[in-house]
Amino acid sequence: MKLSQFILLILFVCDLGFSQEPETKKQLSPNERLAGILKKFPQSDANKDGSLSREEAVAFFRKRREGMEKPNNKRRGGAEPSHADIAYGDHEKQAFDIWLVPDATEPTPLVIFIHGGGFRSGDKSAAPPSVVDKYLKSGVAFAAMNYRLSDVGPYPIMMNDAARGLQTIRHRAAGWNIDPERIACYGGSAGAGISLWLGFHEDLADPDSDDPISRQSTRIVAAGTMNGQSTYDINVFREWFGVPDMEPGPALPAFYGIESESDWESDSVKSLMVDASSINHLTKDDVPVYMIYSRPNTIVTVETGSSEWVHHVKLGLRLQEAMNKFDLECIVTGPDVIPEDDPYGSLEEFLIEKVKS
Repeated sequence: MKLSQFILLILFVCDLGFSQEPETKKQLSPNERLAGILKKFPQSDANKDGSLSREEAVAFFRKRREGMEKPNNKRRGGAEPSHADIAYGDHEKQAFDIWLVPDATEPTPLVIFIHGGGFRSGDKSAAPPSVVDKYLKSGVAFAAMNYRLSDVGPYPIMMNDAARGLQTIRHRAAGWNIDPERIACYGGSAGAGISLWLGFHEDLADPDSDDPISRQSTRIVAAGTMNGQSTYDINVFREWFGVPDMEPGPALPAFYGIESESDWESDSVKSLMVDASSINHLTKDDVPVYMIYSRPNTIVTVETGSSEWVHHVKLGLRLQEAMNKFDLECIVTGPDVIPEDDPYGSLEEFLIEKVKS
């Protein structure tokens, strides 16, 4: 393995989302990096000689990455899924878990959680048990969905997978006592972007298909996001933040299947960037949105790491501006972004209200 590949591997594992190491860390020598890794991860020293070789580091992080990417449905506490690992495709990632409302006497609404991870990692098991329990106690069924990642292929497989999973649930709704007309989606980061895409994209249903699942609608009644993106277009990121030299970060190249720098200027990639960005699908008949951000509305410069700007509250405020033009509800919250009117008080209460009303 080349040194450049080794560094990329380390960055990949140390940062599972869109984030990027600060520029100062990139300037460390290989030996300094190895010493830092050993200090942070003593277990990486396989032969226990007190020093870390490049080969040991590569083996350690490869094993660690494989463990992080392996599906894991073990949850700490909370109710077990009513049905686990329901396949909606042939790939192992095309699966979801679903919790049905116990003893429901009539069809219940449903909220679907879509995990984050920069389209490179993550798993449906990230759904917090306390959140699952909150929905169930409110009379709302809950599902957590996996989807194929960018190591399998580029956009739009992630969005199309989530749409197919949604269609599969609708196809089986009667047997699960779910109201197919009252379904919402939410997620963090990449899962937030997928949720917005489903909320704004035109219906992918094919009413003439021989496949009964394909005939189901992909429209939802509401979308929720945590540190979500309303665009995945690097040119739009640069425009919104006023940083023309902004680098794409580590996740976007794989998301678009970028193999060389020249690919960014190709018509095919430019088209993908437009289509992948949910804000470009927004129309006046789209769903309400509730957006939560954990970072303040800071100034972004060329030195700002991608983990900050790709989860920046400005991405929500820009979408809010666009939705306000259509008189559509969009609530954005953050450490220093307080909505003038928030009748819900939380993302969970927003989604419960929308699917039950």
